[in-house]
Amino acid sequence: MTIADTQPRTRPIIRLSHGVVLAWGWRRAAIAFIAGAVSVLALSPFDLWPVLFLTFPVLVWLVDGAAAGRLGGVWSAFVAGWWFGFGYFFAGLYWMGYAFLVDAKTFGWMLPFAVTAVPAALALFTGFGLAFARAIWMRGPVRILSLAVALTVAEWLRGHVLTGFPWNTYGYALTGPLVLAQTAALIGIWGLTFVAVAVFATPALFADDRADTRRPWIPLIVAVTLLAALAAFGAWRLARTPTALVDDVRLRIMQPNLQQDEKFNYAARGDVMKRYIALSDRSTGPRSSGVRDATHLIWPESAFPFFLMREADALAQIAELLPQGTVLITGAIRAPEPIPGAAISHAYNSVYVIDHDGAVLSVYDKVHLVPFGEYLPLQSILERFGLMQLTKVQGGFIPGTRRRAIEVPRAPRFLPLICYEIIFPSEAVPRGERPGWLVNLTNDGWFGISTGPYQHLQQARVRAIEEGLPLVRAANTGISAVVDPVGRIINSLPLGAEGVLDSPLPRPIGRTLYVRAGDGIAALLLGAALVLIIRRRMRQV
Repeated sequence: MTIADTQPRTRPIIRLSHGVVLAWGWRRAAIAFIAGAVSVLALSPFDLWPVLFLTFPVLVWLVDGAAAGRLGGVWSAFVAGWWFGFGYFFAGLYWMGYAFLVDAKTFGWMLPFAVTAVPAALALFTGFGLAFARAIWMRGPVRILSLAVALTVAEWLRGHVLTGFPWNTYGYALTGPLVLAQTAALIGIWGLTFVAVAVFATPALFADDRADTRRPWIPLIVAVTLLAALAAFGAWRLARTPTALVDDVRLRIMQPNLQQDEKFNYAARGDVMKRYIALSDRSTGPRSSGVRDATHLIWPESAFPFFLMREADALAQIAELLPQGTVLITGAIRAPEPIPGAAISHAYNSVYVIDHDGAVLSVYDKVHLVPFGEYLPLQSILERFGLMQLTKVQGGFIPGTRRRAIEVPRAPRFLPLICYEIIFPSEAVPRGERPGWLVNLTNDGWFGISTGPYQHLQQARVRAIEEGLPLVRAANTGISAVVDPVGRIINSLPLGAEGVLDSPLPRPIGRTLYVRAGDGIAALLLGAALVLIIRRRMRQV
């Protein structure tokens, strides 16, 4: 019998936790990076959300292991958080690199920098989150709440600092299953982020010393019970909210699947219009009469390689296509009011509503522009060095003045949201606006056949659930869809397909709790958790 045989066997989870806690140097960085990258599997299109029960405990152990570092372990926790965030954003946002291959001669050299620099910058927020967690850390189960509070604050900051970029915040892991996604109508995506971190980190307690956590299975039972309660609420809400339809509204969404080099090539304008016209009037069955069956025809973002209002022939073709009473909702680049003798150096990314006579009924200009895609920070300075944004509009795009719902014949007012404007919770639908539906026009063709368009649709669907409003989405290469106000996808066109989607328009439901209270409920959750943490820390002192 050896000495080892006389020692009590250590549980595998304790050995695993010790390996993480005691790791240092490159091993610690690699563990954090891999855990972050694997966490992306919780998001669309994979929706393997239980994987976070494996990866979020690693975050707890990384903060535990930071105790011996400088500044009380805050700096070590920051570094570990940065590596976790870098892995998470590198794996979750790799598809951004596709945009630099659209014009590889001009932008290809920037691809390695973009796919690493953006995740590296976003990871600073995750690093801050773990540093904050370390600053309010303590032994025992309460440290799970410390992590949840700190990461939720960090993610909220990521969604608001500078222009904000709340893409793939952790709460989206709980929106893959539609029954769990219904909680967004109560507490929004920031509340879901707090819940997700708190729930998925609880298995870390099984590696605790008994003096710190006497019954580690109790927090896990509470977490699983909470998930079950959220699922039960979601099932109840879905059962009591059948899809109701707006009378006499028939939508037709055209998804051209146009390649980017053709979409922005002025010389191809004739071919582009022919394709749009033919596809929009395509018959979808023996009883189909093409566009004559539709009351509203919808085309995607930046549909034309020209200024629509300066191409009389294009407007004439649209007027010829649309039957009496049918209107077109389309994205287009809009030139500003001309200045005599001056060349066009700016433009708006806009949505037009056009009637069957070719007359423009309404215009909306995109408010929240994409940095480096639609404008450059310090635009005039960087242009002197020969740099330009991906859309190549000299001087960059001009932001609209405000987000607002607009009128459309034969249907309720709708709120236009261009591209990633729809990913910003609470900002997407301004206070005081209550449109009948959301219209998201986008051009996800920048990102090829990748996970990006699936993630974009997932986030857009959550906005519909939060607001209790139906969503109509037209995307150049997909995924186009019609979503009811509780998140059911009524009809859709797959990514990378050319086609038309005919669908009725779902009715909105009453204002959700999230619409009435906004992010206040999430703030109350964070405040209550922080009070509990402070009280426990005072007792330990």
